[in-house]
Amino acid sequence: MRGVLLLIGFILASFDFAEAQRASKVLRIGFLDASTESGSAVLAEPFRQELSKLGWTQGKNISIEYRFAEGKPERQRELAAELVHLKVDLLVVAGTGPAIAAKSATATIPIVIASGGDPVGAGLVTSLAQPGGNVTGLSGLATELNTKRLEVLKDAVPKLLRVGILRVPTGGPAGGRSLKELRAAALSLNLKLEEIDTQLDAKGLENAFQTAKQKQAGAIMTQANRNFVGARKRMVELADKYRLPALYSQKAFVDEGGLMSYGADYDDLFRRAAGYVDKILKGAKPADLPVQQATKFEFIINLKAAKQIGLTIPNRVLERANEVIK
Repeated sequence: MRGVLLLIGFILASFDFAEAQRASKVLRIGFLDASTESGSAVLAEPFRQELSKLGWTQGKNISIEYRFAEGKPERQRELAAELVHLKVDLLVVAGTGPAIAAKSATATIPIVIASGGDPVGAGLVTSLAQPGGNVTGLSGLATELNTKRLEVLKDAVPKLLRVGILRVPTGGPAGGRSLKELRAAALSLNLKLEEIDTQLDAKGLENAFQTAKQKQAGAIMTQANRNFVGARKRMVELADKYRLPALYSQKAFVDEGGLMSYGADYDDLFRRAAGYVDKILKGAKPADLPVQQATKFEFIINLKAAKQIGLTIPNRVLERANEVIK
């Protein structure tokens, strides 16, 4: 009997030791963004805050390795491979490009898309309901919202005829689909699109705005591309300099003094991405977690920026905004 009790005690002690080891293990998360460190900061913060609420603390039970492609798509594969080489337990990606790079680098490490366009169209998942592999996460419906952005811009800028579309030359398949939808939307709205390839360095951005002005664009839009976020401060300054009404895809641009933004609530997307990370680190499989689409959207107008460029936005447009900055 004594021997049985000793055996049971040994088993329980072993179990407790194993549990303690598991609890004390620091899990590694790789975070890959197409943008810059400053461009990512506004979204990484709500992600970290939500992780903390769920019991995951940097340096205590998780370690986050950040990598930023800094607007250079060719670096995404290299950085994804680097994170895989570090043997991270999970990858979080911001944008379709980094998601494709991450999936190319590993078929086994779980990948959570914090914000992406069309994961099915990009070949990242089999379907939204049944991802079927090592990828899951959130879709920001960036491509689907392009038509809506163009409508909003036309309503906000009286007598608008031409719109300059700033695009990243190497936007990939997602960028191609985005432009195709924009062209169709412009046709239906009787707008002329001026497509402007944009390099994200200081000279390239200045050239893009000069080109828009030369082509007599009455307003500008950017493709919903993470690469632009890191350059948002300079872009807002140039829009003011050239007196061009601009509509952006993320609130972060308006926070820098931009005129308007319309798109998914990215803070909400990154908080929800933290929920996926929590579930997967606790044992859930990406293949069993459906990809969810954005459910919160925000339309923000900055009247200070409108006044600076001499733009009067109609009241019917102001009434539709979630927030009007005066």
